[in-house]
Amino acid sequence: MQKYYKIVTFGCQMNVHESEKIAGTLESLGYRETKDEKDADVVVFNTCCVRGSAEQKALGNIGALKPIKKQKKDMIIAVCGCMTQEAKMAEYVYKTFPFVNIVFGTHNSYRFKEYLLEVLEKKKRVFKVVDDEQKLPIEVESFRTSGHNAWVNIMYGCNNFCTYCIVPFVRGREKSRPMEEIVAECKKLVEEGYKEITLLGQNVNSYGNTFKNGKNNFAELLKEIDNLEGEFVLKFLTSHPKDLSEEVVKVIAESKHISHMIHLPVQCGSDKILKLMNRNYTVEHYLKTIDMIKSYIPDVNLSTDIIVGFPGETEEDFESTLELIKKVRYNTLFGFIYSKRTGTPAEKMENQVPMTIKKERVNKLLALQREIEKEKFQEFLGKTIKVLMIDRKHDKVFGKTDCGINVIINGVEEFKVDFVNVKINDIKNTKLIGEIVDE
Repeated sequence: MQKYYKIVTFGCQMNVHESEKIAGTLESLGYRETKDEKDADVVVFNTCCVRGSAEQKALGNIGALKPIKKQKKDMIIAVCGCMTQEAKMAEYVYKTFPFVNIVFGTHNSYRFKEYLLEVLEKKKRVFKVVDDEQKLPIEVESFRTSGHNAWVNIMYGCNNFCTYCIVPFVRGREKSRPMEEIVAECKKLVEEGYKEITLLGQNVNSYGNTFKNGKNNFAELLKEIDNLEGEFVLKFLTSHPKDLSEEVVKVIAESKHISHMIHLPVQCGSDKILKLMNRNYTVEHYLKTIDMIKSYIPDVNLSTDIIVGFPGETEEDFESTLELIKKVRYNTLFGFIYSKRTGTPAEKMENQVPMTIKKERVNKLLALQREIEKEKFQEFLGKTIKVLMIDRKHDKVFGKTDCGINVIINGVEEFKVDFVNVKINDIKNTKLIGEIVDE
C-alpha cells in the first residue's frame, strides 16, 4: 500500500532547502507527498526560532495533530530544525507532545532516515539533539520543490553573533563546502534544466574563510559557476555589509549569469544601535559600500532587512534609519519588529521599546518604502528586459526578472519555462506588464 508524507516548513530559505532534503529521504523510501495531514503516514515539522511568533505557530501546528494521531496511531510525527536545536525547546516538545515520535536538531538533520527507520523497527521514540561538531553535514539527495529554482548550500553556520540573533547558537560555527563539490552540483542542476540557482549561506561573503589555502573565496566560487555552459541565472543569499568585497562586486558586474540583485541587510541607520547590535560596521561604511556597488552595477536591484524597535532605539535613531532609506532608495525592503530571543544579549538589554511604538515605526517605515518602490517601478516603462517565464494561468503568463520582480507577459502563444525579452508597457501595483519582443 502506498504511504504518504507531509512536511510543514517554517522560516528561511535554508529551512526550505533542508525540507527538500528530508523529502528526498522520504521519496527514496517510497513515500509520496500529500497536502492533507489526515492522509499522511509521516508528518515532519521543520521549525524556525528567529522570532517568537514562528515558535508559537509551530507549537500550535504540532498540537493540532493530537486528535488525528489518536485516530491514526501508526502516523509518525517528527519535529526538527532551529527550534529543536535549542535544548530547552527540544525537551519541551518531547515532554509536552508525547505523541511526537522523533525530535532532532539542525546539526544531525542528515540522519533523519536512520531515526525514521529506528521508530519503524523498534516502535520507540527518538530524541537526538547534538552539539555542533564543527563538521560539514553529509549532503543528502534533495527532492526539489521550488520549481524553476534550485537551492544550493555553500556553507553552514554563522560567526557573527549579532546581539539579537539566535542563529549562531542553533546553526553552529561557519563551515564551507568544498568549491569543486558546489560547482559540480550547480553543473548538474543546469544540465537538468534548472533556470535559476540560488546559493545559500548565513553570510556568503565569508565563504572559504575556514579553508587553509586562502584561495577559494566567494569571488572565486562565483567565477567558477558563472563559467558553466547553459542559460541560467545565479543568485545568492545573504551578504553581510562588513564582508561584501569590491572583488565580489566586480565579478558580478563582469558576469554572464549572476543576477544584479544584491540583498544587503543594514538593520538600522543609527551607529549607536548598530554597535548595540554588534553589526561591526557604521552607517558611513555601509553607504560607501552602496556607492561602490552602484559604480560597478548601475542597474543594481538593492534589497535590505531592517529591524524596528531594537532596545534603546530612540525617535532620533529611527529617523536616521528613514534618512538612510531615502539615500539608498532600495528596490525592496523587509521590515521587522524586534522580537526578544531567549539566550541572546539583546534579551536583557535596558530600554526595551513598547510594542505600540514598534508598530507605529514599522508602519511608517513600510509606507516610505512603498512610495520609493512606486517611483522605482516607473523606471522600467518602455525598457526591454530579460524575463524568465515560470507559469501560465488561463490566458496570462507570469515571469520574473533576474532580480525577482514579477512580470505579466501578454500575447504568449506557446508557453514553456524559458528566458524571453519583454518590453514593459504598463505597471500594476508591484507587477510589470509587457509583451515579448525580438532581441
